[in-house]
Amino acid sequence: MGEAQDVDGARGGGGAPAAQRGVLRAVWPGLVLVLAGVLGFALLLDALRDRDDLWTADGPLLEWLVAHRSDGLTTALTAVTTVFGPVVLPVLVAAGALVWARVARDWWDPALTVGAMLLSTLLSMLLKGLVARPRPEAELMSVAGLETSFSFPSGHTIGASTLVLVTGYLVWRRTGGGRALAVWALVSVVVVVLVGGSRLYLGYHFLTDVLAGVCVGVAVLGLVVAVDRWHRLARGRGAP
Repeated sequence: MGEAQDVDGARGGGGAPAAQRGVLRAVWPGLVLVLAGVLGFALLLDALRDRDDLWTADGPLLEWLVAHRSDGLTTALTAVTTVFGPVVLPVLVAAGALVWARVARDWWDPALTVGAMLLSTLLSMLLKGLVARPRPEAELMSVAGLETSFSFPSGHTIGASTLVLVTGYLVWRRTGGGRALAVWALVSVVVVVLVGGSRLYLGYHFLTDVLAGVCVGVAVLGLVVAVDRWHRLARGRGAP
């Protein structure tokens, strides 16, 4: 009943106040995620600026990982970081979106995914330029001098977290249930830890870079959730 009232309000049938309440009720989970992502990013940036808190773990953790490299693990994590890099990942996302749209006969979810990935890429470039944090020293990198752009936040981590969080949300929204939510959470953690960990292990980023990338991914997810729930409300489907 409440969901139907929200739909009527969003269409103007219940007047402006009812419409505003319906929209706010639909988008607030997304806004909370955006706020959480922005707050987390701000705290990490503050630690970087003041050189305290988690920043103090950046150097020691990176040096420990570099000291414990092995040929097999280096090869495996190099493959991971390549798949989620700026060359391979966009191709996979574009191809996946086309297949998704064709199979589902619906453009909305694939378009949301592609839009989220484009936004995350723009945010990565913008934030890197604004913060302008240098990369770890070249001798710490698995391939010295391979990465030359700024370090904060980690673009690979932003891309991986955005992809797994947004696609996971869209799948969960269609299937629902606690089991799907648990699978989404587990897959998200595994992918983010694997990709973020590869960037640390290979010496291309610091811990705070990776965590900041996750925060950006959470903020992008929040925006997607807000837009998607508003869209579903406006079309009369209600919000999940």
